[in-house]
Amino acid sequence: MKPQISILMPAFNAASFLTETLQSIVGQTLQEWELIIINDFSNDETQSIIDQWLRKDLRIKSYPNTDKGIISALRLAYGKAQGEYITRMDADDVMPPNKLSVLLSQIKTKGLGYVATAYVKYIAQDKLGDGYRKYQNWLNERVDKNDHFEHIYTECVIPSPCWLMHRDDLDRIGAFDFDIYPEDYDLVFRMYKHGLKVWPVKETLHIWRDHDERSSRNDPNYADNRFLALKMYYWLTLDHDEKSQCVVWGAGKKGKYIAKRLAAADIEFTWLSNNPKKIGHNIYGCIIKDAAKFVFTKDQQVIVAVAVPSERAHIIDQLQVARTPYFSFC
Repeated sequence: MKPQISILMPAFNAASFLTETLQSIVGQTLQEWELIIINDFSNDETQSIIDQWLRKDLRIKSYPNTDKGIISALRLAYGKAQGEYITRMDADDVMPPNKLSVLLSQIKTKGLGYVATAYVKYIAQDKLGDGYRKYQNWLNERVDKNDHFEHIYTECVIPSPCWLMHRDDLDRIGAFDFDIYPEDYDLVFRMYKHGLKVWPVKETLHIWRDHDERSSRNDPNYADNRFLALKMYYWLTLDHDEKSQCVVWGAGKKGKYIAKRLAAADIEFTWLSNNPKKIGHNIYGCIIKDAAKFVFTKDQQVIVAVAVPSERAHIIDQLQVARTPYFSFC
């Protein structure tokens, strides 16, 4: 019988948690799925564990990766997938028993043009870091408010192992055809680019595990978690309005990177700061102006690149009052 859902799962040195992960998949209330595991050149007991499960459950399939990396693994897995609906899974995470059934029910209700997601919960080997807890809460707030794409330049707004969509939609947005890292964030930007709508489920449907060996902590492709190159590429491609005055607010590392990208693209911009030490300085040929003396209008686009959360919140409040379009890059 053809599976309803194909689960794509790269696995690299996942032996410590893989058994628990596979148990959570096999224990799903919805049974019409296939799991495609791509062993990404593991040098621990990952393959041995996979082999045991291959003998237990014919819905589980596995292949060795042909080229190192998550993108190659996802591309290979997707090429083998038979399901009408597609989702991802990390080899160290846990699915609550009703994850697949709930996500599939929601996406079938809405039809094509939607991606379903839900609350996530982080767990850790030891103590969960404050940054991960804040990211978890921020992601779940997006589900509550269903405002994912309004915040897409802040962080990746849909967790990589907690989405499900029809394969026709995944094909339409380019699936895993692009060698761009972080691949999960790039995929979400392409959801945004192609007009997919998010259908949020207010239920915890993914248990995300933080540990010392996870890819986001060790893979150099994720080393700079600001991902400004990716954000600027999509902002320049999708959201820059040539008729609006471009404004950069913030002259720290993020602001300087954004300013350099705008200058390289021959885009004129006004550069603002609240820092007296930077106001009036000429950086990259642009004089930084005092934000307190600047008049904001509806005919501007402001890129907010201020790192301090309290200051950033105050800035956004000010821009909302002025009804000035803004994009938070923090």
